[in-house]
Amino acid sequence: MNAAERWRRDLESWAIPEEILAQAPESPWIHPPVLFDVPEVIEENPSHQRAREALVDGGSVLDVGCGGGVAAFALTPPAALVVGVDHQAAMLEMFTANARRRGVQSQTHLGFWPAVAPSTPTCDVAVAHHVVYNVGDIVPFLREMDLHARRRVVLEMPRHHPLASLSPAWQHFWGLSRPTAPEPHDLVEVLAEMGITAQREDFEGSMRTELDLASAAHFDRIRLCLPAAREDEVLDFLHEHPPTRVRALSVVWWDVAR
Repeated sequence: MNAAERWRRDLESWAIPEEILAQAPESPWIHPPVLFDVPEVIEENPSHQRAREALVDGGSVLDVGCGGGVAAFALTPPAALVVGVDHQAAMLEMFTANARRRGVQSQTHLGFWPAVAPSTPTCDVAVAHHVVYNVGDIVPFLREMDLHARRRVVLEMPRHHPLASLSPAWQHFWGLSRPTAPEPHDLVEVLAEMGITAQREDFEGSMRTELDLASAAHFDRIRLCLPAAREDEVLDFLHEHPPTRVRALSVVWWDVAR
């Protein structure tokens, strides 16, 4: 089994068992709105630095899975054009509004990457933050990122699967042990198989999560496939196991060789 096949297999192991999913009163595949907020001052980190050092004044950035655009707007300036790709129209509307508020030229493309790649322009730097763990068929995704960057591709990802923070709760409420793979080194191995020599840098950043435990309990209860009547139990669990405010991250990047 090669690295790309292992990546797909490991991601598939995170699927919620059908017998639990069948009991869910609502879809567990939700994201708290706080994840898509773009602060006025974006916290600096190595991901932004690796992208910025490949940009010139007036350059362009492609942001795949852009959400509200934190990854792109951290680079304006020096970038003057930001191109956002997302499969949710509401995210692209937010992206456009944020660009307008900052006086930055923008384009948006609705759809999943790499399906929309043929209609998406090449930019100086291509970035994707917190996206790759959602992509089982990773090679076409990475290949089109590479083809759509003139200078550099920069990927930011947690050092552990984004659902790993819920693993203790899954064990507590369902007796379910969750997997641990894949991790950033697995992505670097996939890239090596593709003939791309990527660099990796580990760092720590602020956790973008609900600060209010009651709100956090609401979202976690849904993601844990539990009924509303058990939300107080989830809140009690969070009081005993408060969510961390710091998370371990990695930036994986490479310069385009063409």
